[in-house]
Amino acid sequence: MILLRNISKIFDHGKTPVVAVDSVDLTIEQGQIYGIIGYSGAGKSTLIRLLNGLEKPTSGSVTINGHEISSAKGEALRQARLKISMVFQHFNLLWSRTVRENIAFSMQIAGAPKAQIRARVAELIELVGLTGREEAYPSQLSGGQKQRVGIARALANSPDVLLCDEATSALDPQTTDQILDLLLDINRRFKLTIVLITHEMHVVRKICDRVAVMENGKVVEEGEVLDVFTRPQQPITRQFVRQVSQYKEEEAFNPDLTRDLDGAVIKLTFTGLNTHQPVVGELTLRYGLPFNILHGKMSQTAHGVFGQLWLHVIANQGQLNNILADLRNGGIECEVIKHA
Repeated sequence: MILLRNISKIFDHGKTPVVAVDSVDLTIEQGQIYGIIGYSGAGKSTLIRLLNGLEKPTSGSVTINGHEISSAKGEALRQARLKISMVFQHFNLLWSRTVRENIAFSMQIAGAPKAQIRARVAELIELVGLTGREEAYPSQLSGGQKQRVGIARALANSPDVLLCDEATSALDPQTTDQILDLLLDINRRFKLTIVLITHEMHVVRKICDRVAVMENGKVVEEGEVLDVFTRPQQPITRQFVRQVSQYKEEEAFNPDLTRDLDGAVIKLTFTGLNTHQPVVGELTLRYGLPFNILHGKMSQTAHGVFGQLWLHVIANQGQLNNILADLRNGGIECEVIKHA
């Protein structure tokens, strides 16, 4: 569906060229919700502009649905862009036009018949939950309603790909979740490929199928969301995963709980059916040791649940080795975070 092959983008600003995107290879399958996450300056916004042809790569190729966007020009590029729509962080609505007129605008530009425009706009207003607000102006809408207009406008020409550039970062957490639920519904209903650019791991966790982590223009880690959350490989990825705990502050583990404890503190990470195992009870029965639960949490991703549990136990080295082996044999990731 979307193929990026050895894509690089270098901006020539004076004597020092800026490498915004550095030798990126990505494959995004049709119907996926794909997250690209990174902090400011990581290159993710430049990457999304390469996807819709607003920027031309310095080297490499971008192919969408068999069309090479990176080399398309003129009418060919214009036709390709009709199938690649965008949702923006700050909405980019026409303030002098109503909700209905904003949604209709892209269809008018494309030359669609008036009757078709009226029918499509009515359909989209209902889809995004704006029934009754058709004649309102952007200044009369909340942030979430403005973004719903932006999404409806992006869907007007029935695109194959929806690009979302920080589409929820200007919204409060509750409204963010509502917009993410809407995007997930659109994806499932129409099998629409969605590429999300974000710096919020909560966004990735909630709706994405796969994620690429960018740093200094490079993709440093990529994979299925559940795998990346449970087994992050790079320091920046682990930092993003910790960010999800901070999204709900009460879920964060307090390391001070271990300060005065003798023995070992073990962190368990488990996914899928493993989340329903009576792990603590089984360990207690098998080893005859008291296991103290320090902290636990469960998180939902688009493809299943994963959980983390911090246990304290006083055990000798042999017992501890056997405990860790039993957990790993049962498909549970574990690590000793303190051993006195």
